[in-house]
Amino acid sequence: MSKVVVVMSEWREYRISDVATLIKDSWKVGDEQLPYLGLEHIDEAKLRLNGIGSSDDVASNKYRFSSGDVLFGKLRPYFRKVVKPSFNGICSTDMWVLNATEKSDIDFIFYFFANQELIDLSYSSSSGTRMPRADWKFLSQTLWDIPQPEEQKAIAEVLSSLDDKIDLLHRQNKTLEELAQTLFRQWFIEEAGDGWEVGTLDEILTVKGGTTPSTKNDEYWNGNICWSTPKDLSLNSDMYLFDTARKITESGLAKIGSGLLPKGTILLSSRAPVGYLAIAEVPLAINQGYIAILDDKGFSKYFIYLWLKSNMEYIISNANGSTFLEISKTVFKSLDIIKPLEELRKKFDEVVIENFEKIKANTKQIKTLENMRDTLLPKFMSGEVRVKLNGE
Repeated sequence: MSKVVVVMSEWREYRISDVATLIKDSWKVGDEQLPYLGLEHIDEAKLRLNGIGSSDDVASNKYRFSSGDVLFGKLRPYFRKVVKPSFNGICSTDMWVLNATEKSDIDFIFYFFANQELIDLSYSSSSGTRMPRADWKFLSQTLWDIPQPEEQKAIAEVLSSLDDKIDLLHRQNKTLEELAQTLFRQWFIEEAGDGWEVGTLDEILTVKGGTTPSTKNDEYWNGNICWSTPKDLSLNSDMYLFDTARKITESGLAKIGSGLLPKGTILLSSRAPVGYLAIAEVPLAINQGYIAILDDKGFSKYFIYLWLKSNMEYIISNANGSTFLEISKTVFKSLDIIKPLEELRKKFDEVVIENFEKIKANTKQIKTLENMRDTLLPKFMSGEVRVKLNGE
């Protein structure tokens, strides 16, 4: 009978070029149609896609990638844009297309390039003035302690199991929101009553705006009050916003006329671009890039959120501006809406509230799993935490 013992693989010092290969397989405009990934299709810091484009919309040459290749955003203004697509396609030339060598496991390489230590080094050594880009020639020669492939696979399996759970919850949320949107269209668009009153958004909701306290006054910043800009939504593809990148003090809050907006406020970006949308799950203040919406006139946040989702093209078509599109609060409030009867709206809320609450609970769990993954990842990559391997 064999005896199972715990063994650890040997870690050795390698250059990045020993474990990862840079691929530059060009795709030219006019070649076959393929899915397209730009930096805008990768959620910042989330290690996942938020969408997929098409080569039909591409006007310049790109790089090809194959299913399982690692894509690494090398443009310095972007933070931790790393994904491993499960399909063949083309990508922006502002990404590296990477694959593993015989000394490495491709899933490990994905997490290796998602490790913040490597990202920080790649960005600190980037070159260029307006849009600095990471330098492969430099980075590929840097030295790192790396385990043998068997332990690489074990590390990747632990981290992948967390990402698989995260992906499942995201897919559940997408299904739940799509179901709520389908019900909204059925109840209030396809089966709209002939006698329903036509009104304006101003009649069913309250709009608030925001501002930015002077960034030159340290007294206003780094407090404990959430203060949001549309960038928070650009980094957050979820329905609910649980936190903000920046915080202000009570003194900073006093400079914002709309004050502290309550939990449940709907946030709609009003410019650059118009259309980011989320429900605040914390009290917060906002900057001038938002239209903040309160459901204080008898129409629930569920109804309003789904109306906004279903009518986003209509909203954007009413934006204007020479430098970038913007929709003013005045124009937004004047937009037309068909107002369903109160009894029907209440019945609808009772049906969809479970969807919204489940999405909220899933999003909380996603954040817990992401924190766990992002805590473990650097510990695995440094060898601070080791994965035990079974051997004969």
